[in-house]
Amino acid sequence: MENELHNFIKVWILAIVSLCYCFYISSKLPKGIFKPFSLTPIIIFFLYLPLTVSSVHLVGITAFFLSWLANFKLLLFCFDQPPLSPPPSNLFHFISLASLPIKLQQKTSSQNKSKPPQRSILFAIKVLILALLYHCYNYKRNLHKNVVLAMYGVHMYIELELTLALAAIPARAMFGLEIEPQFNEPFLTTSLQDFWGRRWNLIVTSILRPTVYYPMRRISTRLVGSRWTSLPAIITVFVVSGLMHELMYYYVTRVAPTWEMTWFFILHGVAVAAEVVVKKVVPEKMRLHPVVSGALAMGFLAVTAVWLFLPQLLRNGVDEKAIGEYCKLMDLLKGLLTF
Repeated sequence: MENELHNFIKVWILAIVSLCYCFYISSKLPKGIFKPFSLTPIIIFFLYLPLTVSSVHLVGITAFFLSWLANFKLLLFCFDQPPLSPPPSNLFHFISLASLPIKLQQKTSSQNKSKPPQRSILFAIKVLILALLYHCYNYKRNLHKNVVLAMYGVHMYIELELTLALAAIPARAMFGLEIEPQFNEPFLTTSLQDFWGRRWNLIVTSILRPTVYYPMRRISTRLVGSRWTSLPAIITVFVVSGLMHELMYYYVTRVAPTWEMTWFFILHGVAVAAEVVVKKVVPEKMRLHPVVSGALAMGFLAVTAVWLFLPQLLRNGVDEKAIGEYCKLMDLLKGLLTF
């Protein structure tokens, strides 16, 4: 575990050096071919860096932060698009915005001051649930397979939310930035469109819109007209998300993709597009109640996740590796506290 932490630190030192190059060199280049040309080696390098780490948790963080989010932000930067353009005047601000899963929000005096305590309570509850899940894994051989899969689903959601929330803390602490939450209580969703667009992993949603959705929408307007232009754009976004998830799974498992993950997202893209069509042609008073449509959406998510999303992780023993790493980390922390 200590060796993996050493590799993890080395990877992030190299990433920070690379982003310094982007800030001091690439950002000074004029518009045109020179900026994309200067950033291409960094994008390729960020695709390589996760391969130098093998720990499930550490490679997952590195791949998601650098190979997906940072690279997509750098692609936008190539064409002078936010969030990295115009570049912040502060180098550390640039590095944080490029490498961390954060999206800035404008602070207003009308913000509800009761939200932070509520979020703190929810955060603590989710930490307790995650600890309970790790404890329950000791007895998973006595549990039904679907119960174990449900536990993994809840585990992945909570661990991802906690990881993204913790990653945003340095930017908030150093710069006093107001950071938008990465999740908006997805279990309260009212539809698939609501789940994917407004509640689940909002940093990915915010980066896929300018890189995939808006360009595809402009293209599809010429092909299908303005009324249905969002449908090809929606499906394209889900295809790209599926391919990026395949890449993330490859970093974690190091086995050839089976494309189950891509089909999971294609299926959801088609379902969301169908939902958009229904909302356009069916009057609001004839639609399902949000509670009913939300329950159906969560049921669809659960069934398709068990069918296509989770099996690849289980086949390659990622769950066992993750649990083993957690136990080693707990033992290391206990040793440090004892010392």
